[in-house]
Amino acid sequence: MSAITLTGVDLRFPDGTAGLSGIDLDVRDGEFVALVGPSGSGKTTLLRTVAGFLDPTAGTVRLGDDVVADGTRSVPPEKRRLGMVFQNHAIWPHRNVGRNVAYPLEIAKIPRARRASRVAEVLELVGLPGMEQRDPATLSGGQRQRVALARALAGRPRALLLDEALSALDEPLRDRLRLELRTLTRSQQLTVVHVTHDRAEALALADRVVVLDHGRIRQAGAPEDLVLRPRSAFVASFLSDANLLTGRVSADGFVSDDNTVEVGQDALPDSAFGPGTLAVLPGDVGLTSPQNALMQGIVMSSLFGRDASDVVVSCRGVEFRCAVRGVRPAVGDRVGVSVHRTLFYPASAEVGTREGADALSGTRR
Repeated sequence: MSAITLTGVDLRFPDGTAGLSGIDLDVRDGEFVALVGPSGSGKTTLLRTVAGFLDPTAGTVRLGDDVVADGTRSVPPEKRRLGMVFQNHAIWPHRNVGRNVAYPLEIAKIPRARRASRVAEVLELVGLPGMEQRDPATLSGGQRQRVALARALAGRPRALLLDEALSALDEPLRDRLRLELRTLTRSQQLTVVHVTHDRAEALALADRVVVLDHGRIRQAGAPEDLVLRPRSAFVASFLSDANLLTGRVSADGFVSDDNTVEVGQDALPDSAFGPGTLAVLPGDVGLTSPQNALMQGIVMSSLFGRDASDVVVSCRGVEFRCAVRGVRPAVGDRVGVSVHRTLFYPASAEVGTREGADALSGTRR
């Protein structure tokens, strides 16, 4: 069963700016969906539309079987039975932990004894047992965010909405809370929609990732599909830092528009032909000794990474981002550059603007 369904949702702001255009999205019960995209892409606008803080201009928003917005009427946020956690956790300093968590239960006029029982239950759930009487000022940032999560869960919401909920935390703590959040949502079979600017976080946490740009869904799918089979050059670049080159594929291979970069047929998809955009993922660029290399470049940046170093090489006026395993080259080193595999997006193809629409098909050899 679907927990959240958006059908043909458009949203225009008072100045005429399009916030959302033709959004079709179906979030299943118990599914964890992450919304990602560049600044201004519409991810927070979409979340706030589901929450009821923004009203769509057209289309429908359903929670389960209930229509909560249809362009002419909108159910207010407090009646949608949704839990929401913000980046700045919004814990009230004049209320102790227990009263903070109990707030939605007070609004719902739940009897005091049942409130106390539920508060204890959700505090146990988020790893803060017995902390009802604690002053929020004495809590760490991670504890305050757990209190905000407990408050969102207290009213047994139909879905949990997270708006950059972990981004204000330091990295080690954020990493630990990611694991805790995923364990919690799975064990409780919670439906979650999570807005984040952290691509790695989205790919790690979500059952499905939705990529937005200019208020439209560019692609939605399992993390593996989006990384290995991006439907457009935009998705490949945004999610995987793909190097993009415009040019033409002929029987001899790919040649960039400025004739500076050539890629042989052995690295091109079988179906590639004609003008278009070549996308090369960082892991598909190899660095070798410059001797006898067809393409040579100079290392402009070299950043250490646990799994692979992030290296930028300037080659014939083009900067290639590379994921280098093993020995990390130094800035200023001359290296050979080889391309092992590519994705190709024909210029004649049209990018799909809705979740289920056909988009540019890039295939890898």
